[in-house]
Amino acid sequence: MGLVQTNNLVKASTYKVCYYLFLSLRPKQWIKNTFIFAPLIFSRHLLEASLALRTLQTFVLFCLVSGAIYLLNDIADRERDRLHPRKRLRPVAAGLVSPWQAGVFALLLLILGLIWAFRLGWQVGSYTLAYAGQAMLYSLYLKHLVIIDVFLVALGFVLRVLTGASAIQVNVSAWLLASVTLLALFLALCKRRQELGCLEQAVKHRASLAEYSLPLLDQLITIVTSSTVVIYALYTSLGSENQYLMLTIPLVLFGLCRYLYLLHHHQGGGEPETLIFQDKPLGATIVLWVVACLFILYYGAT
Repeated sequence: MGLVQTNNLVKASTYKVCYYLFLSLRPKQWIKNTFIFAPLIFSRHLLEASLALRTLQTFVLFCLVSGAIYLLNDIADRERDRLHPRKRLRPVAAGLVSPWQAGVFALLLLILGLIWAFRLGWQVGSYTLAYAGQAMLYSLYLKHLVIIDVFLVALGFVLRVLTGASAIQVNVSAWLLASVTLLALFLALCKRRQELGCLEQAVKHRASLAEYSLPLLDQLITIVTSSTVVIYALYTSLGSENQYLMLTIPLVLFGLCRYLYLLHHHQGGGEPETLIFQDKPLGATIVLWVVACLFILYYGAT
């Protein structure tokens, strides 16, 4: 084999490793980081270029940090992931990327993201560091503890919102934080139900599922769903300067109902970041909600 062929093979191998490392960052999951934009939008600063740019930077650095956490999680769970029908295809579990390659890349991304965050301000850096800390604790241990696991997921979303608010130095309504918390709990509980109801040997995939049951999860989902609607209604009527946001309550209610329908009749809910693109009614509802909020906040009467 000639030197040119050897170099080509090395380049091809390097490109493949880079590609698989990128996939391991789970770009589909980055949609969760869009919650960082909530303070910018609901404080009516979306059209201010400087603040929008700071929020965009915060979104990007959060993608780096969360991607690093996913990589570390894949390293820790690679043996368990190989038993999962979908997770076994992840590059680390499939052996397409070695643990040391993933570990070094994750460490570099984590350091870069944290440095970037602290350059935007100590509050941004502190919230980002707190997110990284809780995410690592979740990945390594806390995700195996019943109930605590879903509350840790919700905490991650709250920290995203707080980070976005600190980036542009605005206060966040307690009602908005409560709405985000409940929505995150709803999604996390639905995911647990989907895993418990659809996966064979579910406990081997997630230890906390041994402590859950379908009746328990159904009761918890009912409580959280009702609370989400009530708290969002209170936010739009009491926590917002524009009460016309109450017009978006039916969209939120329909979206939750549609999600529950997909969970119970189509085994949806395991990957909400994918489901919103696969199910047209659900995706259309989210788009309509975003458009309605933007119109009411920026062009509607107060």
